Amino acid sequence: MTLINETHDPALQSWVASANQAGTDFPIQNLPYAVFRRAGTDQPWRPGVAIGAHIVDLAALAALAPFDGLAAQALAACTGDALNPLMALGQAHWRALRLALSRALRAGSPLQGRIEPLLVAQADAQYAMPARVGDYTDFYISVHHATTIGKQFRPDNPLLPNYKWVPIGYHGRASSLGVNQPFARPVGQQRPADEGGTPQFGPCKRLDYELELGIYVGTGNAQGERIGIEQAEEHVFGLSLFNDWSARDIQAWEYQPLGPFLSKSFASTLSPWIVTLEALAPFREKFAHPASDPQPLPYLSSAANSAQGAFNVQMQVLLTTEQSRAARAAPARLSSSNFRDAYWTVAQLVAHHTVNGCNLQPGDLMGSGTLSGPSPSEAASLLELTEGGKKPLELPWGEQRTFLQDGDQVIFRAECARSGYARIGFGECVGTVAPAR
Repeated sequence: MTLINETHDPALQSWVASANQAGTDFPIQNLPYAVFRRAGTDQPWRPGVAIGAHIVDLAALAALAPFDGLAAQALAACTGDALNPLMALGQAHWRALRLALSRALRAGSPLQGRIEPLLVAQADAQYAMPARVGDYTDFYISVHHATTIGKQFRPDNPLLPNYKWVPIGYHGRASSLGVNQPFARPVGQQRPADEGGTPQFGPCKRLDYELELGIYVGTGNAQGERIGIEQAEEHVFGLSLFNDWSARDIQAWEYQPLGPFLSKSFASTLSPWIVTLEALAPFREKFAHPASDPQPLPYLSSAANSAQGAFNVQMQVLLTTEQSRAARAAPARLSSSNFRDAYWTVAQLVAHHTVNGCNLQPGDLMGSGTLSGPSPSEAASLLELTEGGKKPLELPWGEQRTFLQDGDQVIFRAECARSGYARIGFGECVGTVAPAR
């Protein structure tokens, strides 16, 4: 588990003025990573670190060679078009680079004059995927989401018998992952109107979002070698906001017997920023299954995971439509929920993913699954909020929604806040529905 250190000191101030402003997602206590370039240029993509409203160009910083030791080695890995080389180095290098960057960006740093010319305003940047994702697994770790959805299909038995014993997941499609992307409405087969009839075919009519967090793998493991739960977080680079778009009508027809396929593989959207586990250290919480539930098997249990395996990440879903944007209306807030209410932890997901000898690689992605909370207002998908389309949502500007329409834009935001520590944020995950092609 990552411990609190000098980089979390709430008294730290940066010489980048915007990092000291109330409400910023990116104070000096955060320092999340992205891959970016100046918008409207054909400059090479390069890694960067957010500080206030700006980005430190790490490739340019590496050319100045301002650090030594492990920090220098880590910075030298930030000169390509993805973060995979840095991810592969491991936790000691990640910590060293974070500490060096924190000290370099603090008020009074002797490196200010050398780094200041390397800042790029976030408003002037465009973003790429922060890592080359070789494999992507999506989990299903909200018992509240699983129960609510289960009730729609199996009212008398909403949770399948394995749910409280094993983290459920499926293999996703890495090629359709993207950062803050527009995407075309998917087309496919849908359940026949009559039992035994011919399936309908055409654009999805029940398009949905799913509020999730993405978990980026850092160092991997050799095939056949398991990662124990005590070491699991040493293999995790950080977390990102993640929208696992879902074509619910396609899903309802295809999901038996092997689970999601075309209903999920058309697009999945990530925020640009990866918040490191080290930055999240002040926001850890105790983790436990209810005493009346089955307790995790030994390979999914550890004292450290019980003491601080959960993360207090408060998330929210917002929606704009073509009509609301034309009227300059504020986005409508649809729901909010918290990652700490998940049924399984980050460490448990890594331990379970590799217990059969599966080999993870730097840059691999794991989705948390839809992170709904215990109350109806914490539902993290339209399928839950509208009870399968039966109860339309009333939007502040007069429109209704059961599922997403063309032109709709879904925005995810998240923050961590705790008394005695600086608030940090995750930026935004933004996706816009375009018409079917």
